[in-house]
Amino acid sequence: MRRYLSAMASANRRRFAPLKEAAGLTSNLPKLRGVVFDVDGTLCEPQNQMFGEMRSVLGIPKTVDILEHIYSLPTPEAQHAAQEAIRAIERRNMAEQVAQPGLATLMAYLDSKSIRKGICTRNYELPVTHLLEKFLQGTTFFPIVTRDFRPPKPDPAGILFISRSWGLVRRSEELGREKMEEMKEMVADADEDARVKEGAMGTDGEGHKEIGDASHLLMVGDSIDDMTAGRRAGAATVLLINDVNRHLAEHEHTDLVIERLDDLVGVLEEGFIGRQVS
Repeated sequence: MRRYLSAMASANRRRFAPLKEAAGLTSNLPKLRGVVFDVDGTLCEPQNQMFGEMRSVLGIPKTVDILEHIYSLPTPEAQHAAQEAIRAIERRNMAEQVAQPGLATLMAYLDSKSIRKGICTRNYELPVTHLLEKFLQGTTFFPIVTRDFRPPKPDPAGILFISRSWGLVRRSEELGREKMEEMKEMVADADEDARVKEGAMGTDGEGHKEIGDASHLLMVGDSIDDMTAGRRAGAATVLLINDVNRHLAEHEHTDLVIERLDDLVGVLEEGFIGRQVS
């Protein structure tokens, strides 16, 4: 296994206690509470050709974000037509999904350690369901955040929603006023009704404002959207490297780089070490 640490010059790194038997019981390090995964390029091998097809059918250049373009269209009808156009491309390509090497090994390991697993993806529901049924029957992911959740990555709202779903929250008095305002701005791209509906932020039974706490989570992905969403949410980030995304290995939002999913097994057994968020 080859293991990379980005920003090797940094003395302060994010850490989690080892998961190997008995080691965590004597460790003062934080415990890993869950892992959030991207889908395309992470749970399955990249299908990068889809994005070229999508931009072609939408008539947009590579510099324009696909979902931002769709959400900017002037009418609901135009947005629906654009969504259906890219869904058709995803449906055609989902039959060609190939599981990432080490997928089954990593999932079995996380299950053996009772580590929760969630999904945060910009894909829509059908290809995600297809992948889980084809390669991961018997493995539970909850919650599964797909394209219907807004705002999408690189906004951290989806990861914060997963955190809240797992009961991992911070109250306003714990965060402090400045940090709470910063976290509010992170989910400000969604309108108020959507934000309340999706649960990225909310209140506890005593009326205190609270937000998801992702500081005990990993975000595993293959794109800058994954790394940025994870970093902004407060999670540690793991980049699954490939020939296309190697430039992200040294990106400031990347804590750790792996070449195969099952490389993460050894990392977690011995204790995750990454870059500490400043």
